[in-house]
Amino acid sequence: MKNGLDRQRNIQRVFLACAIVLALQAANLQLFDGSYAKLADATAIEELTVYPPRGIIYDRNGERIVNNEATFDLMVTYNQIDLKKMDVEKFCGILDIKKEDFKRNLDKDWRSGKFSKSVPFVFLKKISPEKNARLLESQYEFPGFFVQARSIRGYPFDAGAHVLGYINEVDPRDIERNKGKYETGDYIGAAGLEYGYEDYLRGKKGVTNLLRDNLGRIVGKYKQGERDSAAIAGKDLVSSIDIELQAYGEKLMRNKTGSVVAIDPKTGQILAMISAPTYNPNLLVMTNERGQEFSRLLTDPLRYFFDRTVMAKYPPGSIFKTVVSLIGLQEGVINTDAGFNCSGGYFYAGRLYKCHHSGHLNGVVDAIAHSCNTYFMNKYRDEIDKNGYSNPQSGLDEFNKYMVQFGFGQKLGIDYPNESPGGFPTSAYYDKLYPKNYGSWHSPTIMSCGIGQGELQLTTIQMANLAACLANRGYWYPPHLVKEFKDGTPIPERFYEKHKVEIDQRYFETVVEGMSQCVVRGTARIAQVPGIAVCGKTGTSQNPHGDDHSVFFAFAPKDNPKIAIAVYVENAGWGASYAAPIAGLMIEKMLNDTISTQRLAIEERMINADLTSKILASRAQEKIQAKLPKPKPDSLPDPAKIPTEIPDAVNPKDSKPQINRK
Repeated sequence: MKNGLDRQRNIQRVFLACAIVLALQAANLQLFDGSYAKLADATAIEELTVYPPRGIIYDRNGERIVNNEATFDLMVTYNQIDLKKMDVEKFCGILDIKKEDFKRNLDKDWRSGKFSKSVPFVFLKKISPEKNARLLESQYEFPGFFVQARSIRGYPFDAGAHVLGYINEVDPRDIERNKGKYETGDYIGAAGLEYGYEDYLRGKKGVTNLLRDNLGRIVGKYKQGERDSAAIAGKDLVSSIDIELQAYGEKLMRNKTGSVVAIDPKTGQILAMISAPTYNPNLLVMTNERGQEFSRLLTDPLRYFFDRTVMAKYPPGSIFKTVVSLIGLQEGVINTDAGFNCSGGYFYAGRLYKCHHSGHLNGVVDAIAHSCNTYFMNKYRDEIDKNGYSNPQSGLDEFNKYMVQFGFGQKLGIDYPNESPGGFPTSAYYDKLYPKNYGSWHSPTIMSCGIGQGELQLTTIQMANLAACLANRGYWYPPHLVKEFKDGTPIPERFYEKHKVEIDQRYFETVVEGMSQCVVRGTARIAQVPGIAVCGKTGTSQNPHGDDHSVFFAFAPKDNPKIAIAVYVENAGWGASYAAPIAGLMIEKMLNDTISTQRLAIEERMINADLTSKILASRAQEKIQAKLPKPKPDSLPDPAKIPTEIPDAVNPKDSKPQINRK
């Protein structure tokens, strides 16, 4: 009997202990542990990201060139959808889409890592306010879907697509690279100024907590918004771009391939930055049609996304003769006023390298004005042979010391993505290229570099920066696109750094005079602007795949310059055919705000000129030659492939340039 009683008491103790444990756990869950309360909240509260408006971008004169437009994105969380219960037909009717669109927008590559079934993603971009209102009335019928208010970029001017850039939705690589900054669904600057100043423009996200009833309808803010945080707008940026000059330059470069860069030489601020062909920046705003437009531009043989202002590396042609002149004067191998007789070409080893200027030159000013190849091949050889014909290495090394000071062979540090350093050949490069034995190359081997050909490669922005350096008579500031921030944030200090070239100012004055005479009476007469002293230099750059490239750089006015510009038009022939008139018109537009009556015919011819067929033919030839085996380097440049500068007198009444050969 006693044993039975003990067993009964033991059972009672077990039940009592279990009851006490359960009571304590219930008290803990209700009074101390908030996790279940949070879980309950989660079923009634929806935490939504509040996206900040990106900073506005202005041009240097206060015009809005990038703004924000309100839009609504329809978001979806895949795991919250019940397709068996959902009225898909009604849903598609509200949004005016087909069932095929519904299925396509919902199906994602879940293995890619870009999407997650438990994380909201964009189902439909930029739905109209009317559709948004209709959807809100019935949203409780479509759990898993919600509308996210966003702001997307808008472009008041149909100009500046490359320089302004565009935004993209982040992908896994963006999220990984920027630890903690971005989440799926965020936008990020992907090109141009949007990319260069992403940290300034993007702002800071906020959070809002909304309370929903049992039907999923929003009934207000949770706890009067005490958990909410406000979004902080991005910083407004004033760019250095003059949008009217930018648009005008793009108009002149229509149906052409190439680039234009214009700089304020006093500050290094970029006034215009044009890569042609270009496109309407509004094509790449965050809309449902964006993907189709992006693919079209990406696959076009004209290479719309290749930014030729900073990425393309070109032989500069005869504009490089200004550099040869400066270095030669500083090193004492060129005498300013020493006469020179040109017999119509440069003879070496039984070969004639033709030159258009046959006659007497009164010095380096004449040589620059008439762009005499014979003169500059001679003088470049003198510079390389300064320490003896058998020691070209030391001469080239001394020459290249100045090349670095001009900013060649290196990135200038622009606040803009994908800048190429360009390049210039070194003695080590030639020693490797001609490896038979030390001294197997000499000054004649590389003399085409003296007229801007050979292995020399510059970007258009480097050419414009050279023009700015000449305008300043010996110094330059790093080219940049930011002028100021509206909130007073200072621009990077590096843009105030003055880079000096160790060449006496008097030699710059000599070369500047040569450039002035080039426009007054030489190869660049078509760049003359009434009432403005323009200093410029034409170039014709060899193109192995088709017609040569037209090159020109200049600054104006001669005293107290306000603009330095470089123009490079591919497959356009002589420098005075297209590059020089385009630069002259842009200088006139910038300084006078209008085009004089006597130059309207030139303007019309530039606007209407269509070089598309030449461009496509050059692309086709380039592909063919890319498949052929590369020939071994010749010890001398091919005379037939060295362009000669022709003094051009273009008749503005004609649709094609007419060349007068003297």
